[in-house]
Amino acid sequence: MNKDSFPKIEFLELRLLNLEKNTKVKGINQEIKELDARINQLDFWDKEDKPAILQQQFNGLKNKKNLLDIFKKELADLVELSALVDADTPENHQVNEKLGLLEDEFEDLEKQLILTEKYDGKGTILTIKAGAGGRDAEDWASILWRMYQRYLERKDWHFSVLSQQYSDGVSVESRIGIKEINLEIKEPFSYGLLKNENGVHRLVRVSPFSAKQLRHTSFASVEVMPKLDNLDLKDLEIKPEELKIDFFRSSGPGGQNVNKRETAVRITHLPTGLIASSQVERTQLANRKIAFNLLLAKICFFKERERKIEVSNISGDRKIVSFGSQIRSYTLYPYKLIKDHRTYFETNKVEEVLDGDIDNFIKAEISL
Repeated sequence: MNKDSFPKIEFLELRLLNLEKNTKVKGINQEIKELDARINQLDFWDKEDKPAILQQQFNGLKNKKNLLDIFKKELADLVELSALVDADTPENHQVNEKLGLLEDEFEDLEKQLILTEKYDGKGTILTIKAGAGGRDAEDWASILWRMYQRYLERKDWHFSVLSQQYSDGVSVESRIGIKEINLEIKEPFSYGLLKNENGVHRLVRVSPFSAKQLRHTSFASVEVMPKLDNLDLKDLEIKPEELKIDFFRSSGPGGQNVNKRETAVRITHLPTGLIASSQVERTQLANRKIAFNLLLAKICFFKERERKIEVSNISGDRKIVSFGSQIRSYTLYPYKLIKDHRTYFETNKVEEVLDGDIDNFIKAEISL
């Protein structure tokens, strides 16, 4: 028996078992059965309003079930092979190589089976804003930015900063706070994974800016929205008079990072108050294009969210968490604890979480 790889295989079997228990995954077989009954009716193509769409849904569900069945077969084969292979044999390399491939394959399978809402497969626009509280809040926003940056680096996801606004001046211990930062994450399904990070993040600690070493509570908001493409935005029309366009210098912590020309662009959609900005490019024209496309995506997502809230209010379901609600507390003093107020998942491994290890919080929220 390959004793080195067996614990990892057992863990993968446990993850598969938990995935099959997920309500969305359990519902696939039932949906397939119901659609199959409708499609096999003799008058299906005459009776149904949109038969082609139903057929497409049926094929998509069958494909997901097939992917799950194939993975289960591959994992079972690996378990059987591992039981026959010793750690010091040449075949052991094949076991470890196949195990690595199956671990990556399982990550993709989880996404396809669990992240099934409208925009879950999209990339992400993530915005961090300092709340009230001056230097402490701006410092907390910079800590959150580092946390997400480290998380993205751990995932090996490509991302780019679209715009950032630093604190005025230099703070204690040469700390550079952040008033606001916007970044684009291009990884597919990143929105589905990160969407529940949306909300207010609360920090309790001894303030590094307090001469008397007083405890201070700081707030920063995280806004997460999908990166929409032209197909999503094709029916959205914006009138020129609805837009306010401002040009400004790109901000930075000083030195050569500060742009001497007003190449950064900020566009405000007056009817909704939504704002999008870009300073990542060297010219006004390029930044204007990025900001405008980002604004269109914000408006589209805003209207979709408003529609969902209206429907939920009509149906009596008022459980939607609005932007601005406190979702997570990070306590560094008088004890160390990070707690999510929706899933109640908590950990005292504060340093690890602030260094980007937030997978457990994300998976608890989306039930992975």
